[in-house]
Amino acid sequence: MANPTSVVLASSSPFRRTLLERLSIPFECANPAIDETPIPNETPENLVCRLAEAKAQALQSQFPSHLIIGSDQVAVHNGQILGKPHTIERAVAQLKQFQGQRVAFYTGLSVFNSKSGKSTTLMEPFYVQFKCLSTADIQRYVELEMPLNCAGSFKSEGLGICLFESMQGDDPTTLVGLPLIQLCNLLTKHGYNVLHHAQR
Repeated sequence: MANPTSVVLASSSPFRRTLLERLSIPFECANPAIDETPIPNETPENLVCRLAEAKAQALQSQFPSHLIIGSDQVAVHNGQILGKPHTIERAVAQLKQFQGQRVAFYTGLSVFNSKSGKSTTLMEPFYVQFKCLSTADIQRYVELEMPLNCAGSFKSEGLGICLFESMQGDDPTTLVGLPLIQLCNLLTKHGYNVLHHAQR
């Protein structure tokens, strides 16, 4: 039985879409619309893996013969999972909390073959050391970039880089929410060679 050659990104995130476009492969996007509520006492690592799988598998009936990519990310500071701020006030408060601190970002990544039912999932970590900035600088950043729907209250692909002292991780795309190095590896495990499907 041949492997599916059609790829679907189970996400409505414009940031993940832009990242996947870097691979120059044809794909569709669809919103999985799942319940992302954490299970009591669930670790951040288990949470992102569970949700990445759930997002990919939620689209099985809509895309029954495809490779579906699911991804989920959380920021963790002092053992607490940080959600998206949604308001300017929360974004400023979150960034003030990070000053001079190291924050972990855990990204769950799953590739689901909706034809065979096989799912391959992993968690990729990334760490950011934040600078010590003034409240005025933090407010200025939030007003300029409005990162209200971003875990951690910043956009590392934009001005958010000004907030960092250093970064640590195997793949910088992890921080944006779709680790492309690992994605290529997972697609290969499902028989999908990115170089063979890439288009000019």
